[in-house]
Amino acid sequence: MSVDLPAVGSVHPSASGEPYLAVSLTLHPPAVASLISDLPVQICSKLFGSGFSVAPVNNEFLDAWVRMLRLMDRPDEVAVLAPAYEREILFRVLQGPLGWMLRDIAAPDAALSRIGVVIQWIRENFAKPLKVEALAEMAALSVSAFHRHFKAVTALSPIQYQKQVRLLHARTLLMAGEGNATSVAFSVGYESPNQFSREYARQFGLPPSKDVPRLRGEAA
Repeated sequence: MSVDLPAVGSVHPSASGEPYLAVSLTLHPPAVASLISDLPVQICSKLFGSGFSVAPVNNEFLDAWVRMLRLMDRPDEVAVLAPAYEREILFRVLQGPLGWMLRDIAAPDAALSRIGVVIQWIRENFAKPLKVEALAEMAALSVSAFHRHFKAVTALSPIQYQKQVRLLHARTLLMAGEGNATSVAFSVGYESPNQFSREYARQFGLPPSKDVPRLRGEAA
């Protein structure tokens, strides 16, 4: 995932009963750029695409991760070895089918990076009204190009993206007991509690009055 996308996921027990395991790596553009500068110039097979992609991994990539995770049992070695393993993991990604995405993250002028700036602004200001022209200017793109690239990265329009961010934040507030549906609706930027309830039910399958008790029951 190269940009912050609004998403809801769930983990289903495997038939074998093995526990679910996931690892993630926070990307630092300067570190990626430094690695790219040390590599031979390559032509990306794909210049632009979605901000969320999945690809199979090879044994070399898995081996780098295994060595990184083993450092959890050897904390005295983390300072020396973790940076090297992280660099190798990034190298393996750059050499794989999603290398284009990592290269775009490190390139400030790439469309993916420009859209990422806008996405970050929306997430920090989701309760405010959106002006597409201002967002396009923020990304240094024409309005038509901005719409096209934003949809390519998020599979959503800017308004749809904002709505999903609002609804996910509202759900978190309701789960935490920080207000009722009406007060939360206003706090995330809705002007009509009725519209909020309708869109909430459309997004999560149930209105807030039924969804929140269900989630609390599952968490108990």
